[in-house]
Amino acid sequence: MPFSRRSFLATAGAAIAGGPLVLHAAKPARLRIGITDWNLEQTSKLEAVAMAKKLGFDGVQISLGIKPVENKLRLDNGALQARYLAAAANHQIPIDGTCLDILHVNYLKNDRLGQKWVADSIRITQKMKTRVILLPFFGKGALETRQEMDYVGDVLKELGPEAEKAGVILGLEDTISAEDNVRIVDRAQSKAVLVYYDVGNSTIAGFDPVKEIKWLGKDRICQFHLKDNPNYLGEGKIDFPAVMKAIAEIGFAGYANLETVAPSKSVEADLTRNLQFLRKLMT
Repeated sequence: MPFSRRSFLATAGAAIAGGPLVLHAAKPARLRIGITDWNLEQTSKLEAVAMAKKLGFDGVQISLGIKPVENKLRLDNGALQARYLAAAANHQIPIDGTCLDILHVNYLKNDRLGQKWVADSIRITQKMKTRVILLPFFGKGALETRQEMDYVGDVLKELGPEAEKAGVILGLEDTISAEDNVRIVDRAQSKAVLVYYDVGNSTIAGFDPVKEIKWLGKDRICQFHLKDNPNYLGEGKIDFPAVMKAIAEIGFAGYANLETVAPSKSVEADLTRNLQFLRKLMT
């Protein structure tokens, strides 16, 4: 709201007369809870945008396409991009990030085609008016040796300047320790390469997510995935009150996307249940 000269003089006059002069600062940035299109069971589908809004999420993370279309990523299509942006504007919900799911096929650790897809995803993500690209390293594409980690770090060092120029973040999601992730980040030597921290993956891999979140700090994490599959949040192994407290304590302000399955087979009901659980922890 514009602050006119007249209102300023009136406020200042009140202060001079002994009244308090109160300047309302902008609200601090807060943690926002988004949802992945694949956990909506709408992978690479436009319908994910409306569904995320309907369920009350703050954002939606969209897949770029695991199968190429005419040797391009599915979302490497101007008309489709425009439809996504229109849907986001119409439903008043942001696209909070993208997922380069084709890296489940062309592994970045050993496939030059994977590097091409990352380069393409930077351009696409910029056009989608969002910032974070999730780079997955799972299954046969998982990072298992120091040599593989160094290779990925070197690849991202090449791609980093392009991502920086586009204002895009390349987020590492994997099953290795926070320390090993930071070794890759440091080797990449780019402010555009950060950790995409998944509390479920880390727990399964034997790491303590609370300790790792605190050790990493807000400046080395671009986004979170929150899950404790196959359980509802708060009913599995992970201490979510402690996790959410750790996220708040490091001062992280951005998106944490739910990546939870549906134990009851009702996607809408189970996602709503998990979202409400997190909202209560955040109050």
